[in-house]
Amino acid sequence: MSTPLVEVKEIHKIFEVGGHFLQREKPKVRAINDVSLQIKEGEAFCLVGESGCGKSTLARTVMGLLHPSAGEIQYRGARIDNLKHKDRLPYHRKMQMIFQNPYASLNPRRTIQKTLEEPLRFHFPEMSDKDVKEKVEEVMTSVGNDPSWGKRYPHEFSGGQRQRISIARALMVDPDFVVADEPISALDVSIQAQVLNVMMDAQEKRNLTYLFITHDLSVVEHFGTTVGVMYLGTLCELADTKTLFSKPRHPYTQVLLSAIPRLTCEEMDHTKLTGEVPSAMNLPSGCVFHNRCPYANERCKREIPLLRKLEDGAAVACHALEEGRI
Repeated sequence: MSTPLVEVKEIHKIFEVGGHFLQREKPKVRAINDVSLQIKEGEAFCLVGESGCGKSTLARTVMGLLHPSAGEIQYRGARIDNLKHKDRLPYHRKMQMIFQNPYASLNPRRTIQKTLEEPLRFHFPEMSDKDVKEKVEEVMTSVGNDPSWGKRYPHEFSGGQRQRISIARALMVDPDFVVADEPISALDVSIQAQVLNVMMDAQEKRNLTYLFITHDLSVVEHFGTTVGVMYLGTLCELADTKTLFSKPRHPYTQVLLSAIPRLTCEEMDHTKLTGEVPSAMNLPSGCVFHNRCPYANERCKREIPLLRKLEDGAAVACHALEEGRI
């Protein structure tokens, strides 16, 4: 079995928030709870779930922008989460990120040319000015932008153009792995397909591996090869895209898929949940979904379900499925 490009092992991320300075113990937000997953080379791994479920926190932890409270992150079998900043620099070139808001992620005081040149001059100081200029032009053209736009500033572009510039910046150093944190959610629907096509084209031509964060399942069905479903910082289902959409097992996944608008259905069969999403500062005991799950019993309330692999390769953390109650 080949080594995955990126592997997340039993990751936890806890934030201390607020609290009075005289308090012995500050309130804690448990953003990620014992998440493990593997991302194979060349695939588009999609991480989905409601806002606040920990998707972006996990992405930033993988990228080293946040340090895990527990667990390991490996790149091609080598642990990287415990490396010092200097030792991690080679991995920064191989691992790049596309942020959700293209305007906030671009320096408003720098021209696009300067923004795109910066990673090249940092990671490849031996490159000549001519080579740098040619590389910028090549990547700008590949994402559908005119290289002559390099003298402009971010505010002079539309949202779709800015996001393509952000994609170009991520591709500038020829990475192997790209984290895309909801890269199309801030764009008009008419532009979303264009940006997705740019990303898919780049994946094919540059052999990229994606960790794609989104809450739009219709996009996942079109873009992803593997899907992980998160709820309250916990990974509840993991499967290839075809299997997940044709046969969702976890009750939460079934609810998410039932909410996708379908033009072919005469009557929409939406599954409605009762109750409120618990706070990450006070997680329920047992399965974190049990207070909203129609199949929950006493075991679900007291025992945390493990992510168990099924015969078709999918993995599900659900007592009801294990006991045949679904």
